[in-house]
Parts: sequence; C-alpha cells; structure tokens
Amino acid sequence: MTSSAAAAAATAQQVAGRALGWLDAAVEHFTLPEQVPPDQVDADGKIKPLGELALVGSLVIREGAAGHRQAHIAATLVEFAWRQLRGGEVLYELQRANPVTTYPMEVYAPFVRAGYHHRQLAELLAHLGGLRAAQVAELMPNRALAVVNANRTLGLPDRADIATLTARTWLGGTPEPWAVDFLTLYAMTHTVFHLTDWGAHPSGLPNHVQVYLHAWLPAWLEVYLEAGQWDLIAELLIVDLCLTEPDFYPQAWEYLAGAQHADGLVPYGPVRVPREVAKAFRNHYHPTLVAAIAGTLAVSRRMTQATQVPSAAP
Repeated sequence: MTSSAAAAAATAQQVAGRALGWLDAAVEHFTLPEQVPPDQVDADGKIKPLGELALVGSLVIREGAAGHRQAHIAATLVEFAWRQLRGGEVLYELQRANPVTTYPMEVYAPFVRAGYHHRQLAELLAHLGGLRAAQVAELMPNRALAVVNANRTLGLPDRADIATLTARTWLGGTPEPWAVDFLTLYAMTHTVFHLTDWGAHPSGLPNHVQVYLHAWLPAWLEVYLEAGQWDLIAELLIVDLCLTEPDFYPQAWEYLAGAQHADGLVPYGPVRVPREVAKAFRNHYHPTLVAAIAGTLAVSRRMTQATQVPSAAP
C-alpha cells in the first residue's frame, strides 16, 4: 500500500497542479454579469461556480500541501470570487431576499474557511438558523447534511440529528451496490463530503459505512472508468480520500491523468471538448475543479500517512 499510495499521490499532484493552472487561466469566465441585480443572476450558472471556485481555493489553503505556485493560485482564486460577489454583499442580498433558501450560506462557507467574512451576512445567518423554519426545511437528507456542514464551517449551532440524517441517505442504508445509478452516486459522494467536511474529519463516517465503501468503491470506479465519466471518477476518488484509511487507487489516478488535457482541463465525460476555453468552460469547469480538490486531498493524505510514526511494539 505504501508504494501504491506514493505513486497515486505523485500522479494526483500533477493532476491538481495542472487543473489549478487551467482554472487560473480561465478565471475570467467565472465573472458575474455587470449591472444585473443579484436576484436576477443565474444561481446555478453563475453564483454556484464562484462558490465552487472558492471551495477549491479554501481546501488547497486548508490542506497546506500545495507548492508555492499552486498555493498562490488558490489564494487568488478565492480573492477573485470574493470580489465578484462584492465582498459577500451579493450573497447577503440574496439571503435577505429569500430567507428560506440555503445556497447563499453554502456558497459563503468556503470563503469563511479561507478567512473572508461579511458581518451582516453572518448576523443574518445566525438569526435565520435560530428560527423554527430552519428546523423543518424540506430538504433531501444529503442536502440537509450540506447545511449541517456549512453551519459547522461558519461556527453556527445546528440542532440536526446527524445520525438520523445519515441513516436516511442512500449511503447510510448501505443498499445493494448494484441498486444505484449515475445521479444516486453523485448524492452518495456529497453525503461523504458533508459528513467529513471534505476529508477533514474521516471519523464523521460511521464504521459500517466505511466498510461498505471500501468494499464497493472499486466496482463503481471500474464501471465509470470504462465509461470515461471523469467528473464522477474524480468525485469517487475524493470519497476514498475521506475515509479513515484511503486506498488511493493508483490505476484510477493514472486513467484520470491520461484523460486530462495538456492545458489542465479535465473533460466531463467521453465527449469532444471545444478548443476555445470560452466554449469548453460551461461543461468542463466542474470536473477540473473536482480534479483539483481530489489531487490536493490525495497529496495531503499521503503526506499525513508518511509522517505518522508507528507505535512501538509492547
């Protein structure tokens, strides 16, 4: 395992570095439209990508495993996204206009992780979190876990029963591994991300879930590697890195590195990618973001493994 983990981490470092380089070069395409009121901006197409850009940067900063160039890129990506959101003012206006929605808070959380704050938004979120409405929001279980993790990142109290929410997710039920489809696997990956805060707390995954994932991740990886679904592959590799004892899967990393373009872009799936960055951006920025996160976590987990001192024999 030691040699295979080292090989996977070496490949992952290359993948992450190239992906961050592409994001840096393509950052102008994350720009919000000018003079458009926040409530008229496409949340999924414009606000969410900025939150994901901040997520990548915040995790690279948190892990502290990147080289100087990659660390600098990560910091500039977060700063760029924060400026686009007018120092958090856009998120504040969106949250104030729609108190029951959760996505402004979820977008805000990685900025806080990276050290950025908006006082009025923080006060509003604390107030909204104390309302009865916050305890009865109609959310899917894995979405409810996203709110729990955002609250944890923001330092806000959360009265949710995490064990109950986990048990209600597809993953928490440890169902037959073949009883799954493409979208369900995405939901599964995010259950893991939220329970562990993107690998920061592997113990947030119950032991029986960890056993289940060790058993069936190889099969799911094999299926989607054959299908060339690189976005999902990168997410499944992150799942592995959120486990207490990751398996690293060096062959999967080699395939992902082989699919990555020379400029760092990672294609969503087995489709032709336009040459122009502007045209490629919409469909392929996300797998590139995810690959950057996966690569960062792989290097960090391997570094942690390598520095652990074995306990002395009794």
